[in-house]
Amino acid sequence: MWLPLPRREVFPFFADARNLEAITPPLLRFEIVTQGEIEMRKGALIDYRIRIRGVPVRWRTRIAAWDPGVRFIDEQIRGPYRLWEHEHTFEDEDGGTRIGDRVRYKAPGGVIVNALLVQRDLLKIFNYRQQRIRELLTDTDPTNRAGSQDPAS
Repeated sequence: MWLPLPRREVFPFFADARNLEAITPPLLRFEIVTQGEIEMRKGALIDYRIRIRGVPVRWRTRIAAWDPGVRFIDEQIRGPYRLWEHEHTFEDEDGGTRIGDRVRYKAPGGVIVNALLVQRDLLKIFNYRQQRIRELLTDTDPTNRAGSQDPAS
């Protein structure tokens, strides 16, 4: 995914774990349950609650790599997958930022469950994320952009 914004404007959105709620499809009822501020750094733990096909699931990830402005990796410690590793990358490209997502995972139930359900669901989730990221970060009304503050507050 490419955005017409420099990395210095894009990366802070991803460095705030609370923004995950804004880019996750509502059907998943995603909620961060980690208390207090989440300092994004290597080793940080983040706890979530989501619904997968209506079933409530607790999920814990750890930030396995943290290179601000360039990349980070979150890996599942506990959750719905046998393996989950998601690498987020950020590169300068054509006056904007190329955002990359590389996910390694193993679905519960093996290749059949993956082919019938998981792969399709993940594609929908990541398509939704891209749409929301684009809306939140490139909205032409500055009061609607992610991270903007209401001047009256």
